[in-house]
Amino acid sequence: MAYRSSFLILCSSLMLVCVFAANEAPGTKNQELASVVFRPEAGKFPDLEKAHTYQGELVFVDHANRRGSIRVRAGSDVLYRNAPHPFAMLPYGVVRYHGATADLRDIPLGTMLHVSAFLPPDPKISAVPIVQNPSVEHPAENHVLLLEDEASYCLRKSKVWKLKEVELQKNHGMVIATLEPKDGGDGTAAEQKMTIDTATRIWRGRECLGIADLIAEGTWTAAGKKSLGGQAVRLGLTWLPAGTWENRVENQFHITDIWLEDTALQRSAQQQTGVHQALIRTRWMAAWVDAVEYGKFGRATVTATLFGDYDATLFADLAAGSKMMMNGAENTLKHAGGAYGPAHMAAKGSILEVTRVPGVAPMGSSGVQVRFETDLIIEGIRPGRVVHVRPSSWTNVAVPREEYLGDGSKLEDRFPSPAIFPKY
Repeated sequence: MAYRSSFLILCSSLMLVCVFAANEAPGTKNQELASVVFRPEAGKFPDLEKAHTYQGELVFVDHANRRGSIRVRAGSDVLYRNAPHPFAMLPYGVVRYHGATADLRDIPLGTMLHVSAFLPPDPKISAVPIVQNPSVEHPAENHVLLLEDEASYCLRKSKVWKLKEVELQKNHGMVIATLEPKDGGDGTAAEQKMTIDTATRIWRGRECLGIADLIAEGTWTAAGKKSLGGQAVRLGLTWLPAGTWENRVENQFHITDIWLEDTALQRSAQQQTGVHQALIRTRWMAAWVDAVEYGKFGRATVTATLFGDYDATLFADLAAGSKMMMNGAENTLKHAGGAYGPAHMAAKGSILEVTRVPGVAPMGSSGVQVRFETDLIIEGIRPGRVVHVRPSSWTNVAVPREEYLGDGSKLEDRFPSPAIFPKY
């Protein structure tokens, strides 16, 4: 399997053209013989269809800085041998878990994720290392627009896993399944073997079942094989070491969750939506500044586009005539400015107008714009900069120290050193 052959010189427009080998790595865009990747530009949401895509196991999360590491699944390469690959979420990057919007802190380590990513917009301020020698397991595109678990990916792509057969022995076993379009495949999908055990959760309606429950009701047999007839389900996947040193199974998935019907997954999505709503009401919604009209004596009118994938109930709290706060932020979405949290130095004022941009909003954008007037504009609110907004109806609460920068003058505020730990 060939790796990327070369990179052209960085253009003045911050665009980079990558020359791909003809037999590129697995992934939707990588299968094209002449793909082009580029750096996202400030103030523009990149096209999801142009992203470099790959899949891997989440092995490290630094939620406060919206970054982590993924062990990339690279074709036939042995997964456990691949070193973790660092990634950073773009400011408007979207995380989805169980079919709903999520934060990095919501996703368990070990979860298999689908990644849609780009080159770092500005290498000088990247929160993760710049990849100098890209390969299949270490792609140069490590700034993520969309990070989603298997269930979310299949919902977006209208795909389902079809269970062909299960073989059990002492409450653990093997499932044979194929990944196919929901509306029906052409019969050419390759069969995959995946393990299950007593920790596998099986969701049916309002119930959360285990293997023993399906055995007790006679749906599955306690030992031996049983045909499942191509039953369409959604799956949650992880990777576990399997086999022995002499007889290893390197790239086999393990099933963490089986949703037997879409209504069961919808309940999981509702729960995850509630988790994310509660988080955003304390951390504020993120946006970037489209324009600033300066007035006299510090007055200004700011137009900002809110990032997506927030739940509609959060946008409903933004209404013309109501009060709002706006605070500067950096690309990791950490609040900036203020020694006591986000509200300390935030600009205060009234919402003049809330509008929706015509057409379908691109990934990362909510399509919602807000015009806000303040009598004291702060430094962090400038065109192209990332900001946070909070409707006045939300409770003004303190956020953990690691999630805001103070005055932004200390590097340790952005990326804490080992000195944050006590000495023993």
